[in-house]
Amino acid sequence: MRTLVVGDIHSGVRALEQLITKAKVSQSDHIIFLGDYVDAWSTAVETIDFLIQLQDELNCTFIRGNHDELCREWLMHQKENPQWLAHGGTATRDSYLKASRDTWEAHLRFYEELKNYYLAEDNRLFLHAGYTNLKGIDFEYFEQSFYWDRTLWELATALDPELTPSDSKFPKRLTHYKEVFIGHTPLSKNSFVQPQKRANVWNVDTGAAFKGGLTMLDVESKEYWQSDPVHTFYPGEKGRN
Repeated sequence: MRTLVVGDIHSGVRALEQLITKAKVSQSDHIIFLGDYVDAWSTAVETIDFLIQLQDELNCTFIRGNHDELCREWLMHQKENPQWLAHGGTATRDSYLKASRDTWEAHLRFYEELKNYYLAEDNRLFLHAGYTNLKGIDFEYFEQSFYWDRTLWELATALDPELTPSDSKFPKRLTHYKEVFIGHTPLSKNSFVQPQKRANVWNVDTGAAFKGGLTMLDVESKEYWQSDPVHTFYPGEKGRN
């Protein structure tokens, strides 16, 4: 059985379908989605419909992203959030305004059941953004950090690449887990890029909301697959650019 982790989709269901075929995903695989399922491309409703269907067919774990939480809040209250609309929410709102009430209710259940993080038996941690507490996720004060924090990736990228977890200068925050897999911070907005590792943190957000592809990574072998640039599936759309 493979454990496969998928970066930020941002409504790019057409890229996800291609990626699942490329990676030859089967029922024996465990797929961990790192969040941000919506906001950017026009197929927000179709993306969540596809993920709900996938949940019935495959072994999936769905992590909560900040964009998913923003979308959930809008579905619940229909209160305009200028920040959300400016960062991909307009396309998501327009997609949902064409959908039925039953669809809204089914999707709200999906958003409400998302996990803030997943800690595997082999001590690999999966979450959308990060955590701030030096003692790890069990001591985090604010759950919003799990899907909003950027300082974990900033910390990992600032480290001397020669440092190892056994070094006294290695940040305590990174010593609790074998590896950490995140999305949230796009590695590029203007080009096609590969997933990156810094310290023991893997960033799998390869810019699907912008000019990049969608990425799926085998957490054990580190083999990865990428879709075509997601914007090529949506000609005439701007995404989050």
